[in-house]
Amino acid sequence: MTTHFLIYGAGTVGQALGCMLASDGNQVTLVLRERFAEVIRAHGLTVSGIFGDYHVEADALHLTSSITGTEGSHYDAILLTTKSYDTRPAAKDLATLRNCSCPVVSVQNACGNIEQLIELFGPERSFGARVITGFEIAGPAKVQITVSADAIHLGAGISGTIPEPAASIAAAIDRAGLPCIAVEDVHQSLFAKLLYNCALNPLGAVLGVNYGALAEVEGIRVVMDGIIDETFAVISALGARLPWSDPAEYKKFFYETLIPATYDHRPSMLQDLENHKPTEVEGLVGYVSRHGEAHNIATPYCDLLGALIRFKEEQTGSR
Repeated sequence: MTTHFLIYGAGTVGQALGCMLASDGNQVTLVLRERFAEVIRAHGLTVSGIFGDYHVEADALHLTSSITGTEGSHYDAILLTTKSYDTRPAAKDLATLRNCSCPVVSVQNACGNIEQLIELFGPERSFGARVITGFEIAGPAKVQITVSADAIHLGAGISGTIPEPAASIAAAIDRAGLPCIAVEDVHQSLFAKLLYNCALNPLGAVLGVNYGALAEVEGIRVVMDGIIDETFAVISALGARLPWSDPAEYKKFFYETLIPATYDHRPSMLQDLENHKPTEVEGLVGYVSRHGEAHNIATPYCDLLGALIRFKEEQTGSR
């Protein structure tokens, strides 16, 4: 069955999803800056890497720089793939679509994105997806998928069931070549990713190394252990369920399964800093620090990493 996807924010994840979904015969509208649209018009879109090779010419896509106030009844699903600091303005823009009642799926890093969607679209239309896959720019309109620790988990903003839209969107993404499953509790998956992301992404960005290198040094493992302890405590204080009973059980999974699966991944924060772009620090270690303070939980490791990333943003002109 052909689905019409509106993909809002065509960075590496948005471009990869757009290319692969269009290659599978779906209609795809990409909302992106005009300068990026010009590159795609010249080169088409290409995805390569661990899940195979894909290419679509520009005429297989609908490229636009604005959807504000336009007709939206023909969209079957919206995939929001912006950085987390752009969630609110992007959601407000999407809310201007006329006659649009389709699901809106946050395919983003960090926590708090689904909650912002629920504010504007209600719980029935708001969905989230957890992605632990590495996407990197390989050239003009070219994305390489480098590593993956698990299938995408996609679920409803309200946990407990798998509504039909979650099942059908997950199936379409999976058919297109990106492993994806529908889950009953996507919040659990997102909090599990927060543990992983906080322990690796900012630290790798500060030190300028891939994920695997961090686990090779005993002193750095001590820092990562501290970040995991803080993040686990905050998630527990928020009342969220995790698949692991305590931080020690998670650390075993982290070092034995997750690190090897994403050993060669370059941190997205490092890529942002190198490209003089803002990072998602506030949705990762910043999120842990804020909620730690609210629940009287000390978070010195996350506080320090947040300060270091903000400093590097200032130094690189990313802020």
